[in-house]
Amino acid sequence: MSASRRSGTTDELGPGEPEPGGAELLAALLDGMDAALCAFDADGVVTHWNREAERVLGWSAAEAVGRRGLSGWAVRAADAAEIEGRLLSAMDAPGRQVHEFALVTKDGGRVLVRMQSAAVLGGDGKPAGVYCAFSEVHAQIDLERSIALSEALFENASWGVVLVDADLRPAVVNEHAARALGVGRTAVLGRPLADLLGQGVEELESALAHVLAEGAPPAPAELWVSVRAGGGQEDGFERRCWRSGFLRLASPLAEEPVPLGVGWLFQDVTEAKLTEQEASQLRFRSQQLHRAARAAAECEDPMEAATVQLDFALAGFADHALVDLVAGEDPVRLVRVAATPAGPPGPCLPVAMAGIPVRYPEGHPAPQCVERAGSVRASAGAASPERARAWAAARQWPPETAHALCAVLRSRGRTLGVVTFLRGPGRAQFERADATYAESVAPRVAASLDLAGAPGG
Repeated sequence: MSASRRSGTTDELGPGEPEPGGAELLAALLDGMDAALCAFDADGVVTHWNREAERVLGWSAAEAVGRRGLSGWAVRAADAAEIEGRLLSAMDAPGRQVHEFALVTKDGGRVLVRMQSAAVLGGDGKPAGVYCAFSEVHAQIDLERSIALSEALFENASWGVVLVDADLRPAVVNEHAARALGVGRTAVLGRPLADLLGQGVEELESALAHVLAEGAPPAPAELWVSVRAGGGQEDGFERRCWRSGFLRLASPLAEEPVPLGVGWLFQDVTEAKLTEQEASQLRFRSQQLHRAARAAAECEDPMEAATVQLDFALAGFADHALVDLVAGEDPVRLVRVAATPAGPPGPCLPVAMAGIPVRYPEGHPAPQCVERAGSVRASAGAASPERARAWAAARQWPPETAHALCAVLRSRGRTLGVVTFLRGPGRAQFERADATYAESVAPRVAASLDLAGAPGG
């Protein structure tokens, strides 16, 4: 008799006789519950006492079942009348009653419990007893804190929280994550991550699969992903950097850990990373200008000094460079004097074109740059490879060109020409910060060309 008396229990606490083996089944069910359970008949006699109750208080079912009330063993005698009265009052009250009080353990200790009690009706529909479920208050508080934390994470957290199932599909998403993904909280559920993200989805799925198999990494990871934009972004995506942490979720109810999925928490650190990259880029470009000045100072030939300046400027900035000098002003005519190879990137070298002007079409960025005395940017944008090659060919640029930046060459108040920086299709367009850098390179190149005797406009 593990958790109940074999005789009288069913008649007192429920209608009808149990099926053969019913008492054993009931005892097994009660013993398998995670909550501590006990029951009393209408006279206050203990009729059920499961194993969780044994664990919490130390009293076995054999010691508890059959006792009248809790006085003298499970509660202090001074408290017994009040506690038993509160428990048995559940027979006359609708629904469940919740109480908190101290019980006495077998070893004499005291434990504060939260107990829920409700009436058990007999076959005639009248109260025949009370059943009670109780747990240690600190355990209940821990549970409530866990629930409150979960709700706060999914409702009020200032970072994204996504629960990903074992198939790597979102199962639960908080409001912050839904906004970052650009979809509603319900629309994202069950969809492959590839439907939500562009570039970077493979790295994210690889990280999630690793966490499922091996556990969480020791430190957060910074993942660059492309998120569908609301508009105005190339190809409908915008690049974001998410600092991500991962937690493997396993069922607490299984004897062996059964993976339920991965908890993915992330913060958008794009602005900070871009600022960091810009600062690093500025440091590198400043160092390149310093190295270029030192290398150019050692050149005896001013034209060589100009091309050395461009070689240092190209590093990490552009794939190719062209230098055209002014040969006439109305209209503007430009003569090519230096260029990098048209194929793979290489050093900028002087070229001999016998003073023949480059046949630039009307509206070309290079003559515009001379006319405006300021930098001009141009790009093939999202054109197909065929159209991008045609775009470059029409502007007298190498076929692999997708983006261009022209900066005017001026020295001692005179416009000498224009330097054109070119990038291939796999690189980003020139931005305003790039124009600022080109405008800091151009005067150095122009000074060398002026010493070389270049004609002025």
